[in-house]
Amino acid sequence: MGTLKDRLNDDLHSAMKGRDELTTSTLRMTLAAVRNAEVAGAEARDLSDDEVTAVLAKEAKKRREAATAFADAGRADQAAKERSEGEVIERYLPKQLTDEEIAGLVTDALAAGGFTGKAQMGPAMKAAQAAVAGRAEGGRVAAEVRRQLG
Repeated sequence: MGTLKDRLNDDLHSAMKGRDELTTSTLRMTLAAVRNAEVAGAEARDLSDDEVTAVLAKEAKKRREAATAFADAGRADQAAKERSEGEVIERYLPKQLTDEEIAGLVTDALAAGGFTGKAQMGPAMKAAQAAVAGRAEGGRVAAEVRRQLG
């Protein structure tokens, strides 16, 4: 099986052949973001699948935030477009954890690290994020860590 970037490129070509404008434009923007991440830093390099997934998660979050902003501004058509682009990107991301699954992983991470109070929020977050491994947004994980440490 190829890399995630290869899959994105293959799906882009399929979308172009099928004249799926939404998927084509979304994948082009996403691949541009991946290429930008590859050339960022001291020298260009290929990203690992985990790094590509992180770029995709960032792009999906941008779409969610933009959709909310457009909806709040009364621009439902633009909000719907942003949501649709987000759905295309979500196809390539790992399945997100439920709140119950996050709570269980955070409980285990806090117990393993011996974290008990809010003063240990930083190290506790690091342990919790490692346990979740990109399968949930940082805000949701932080809220659960705060709830359990509080």
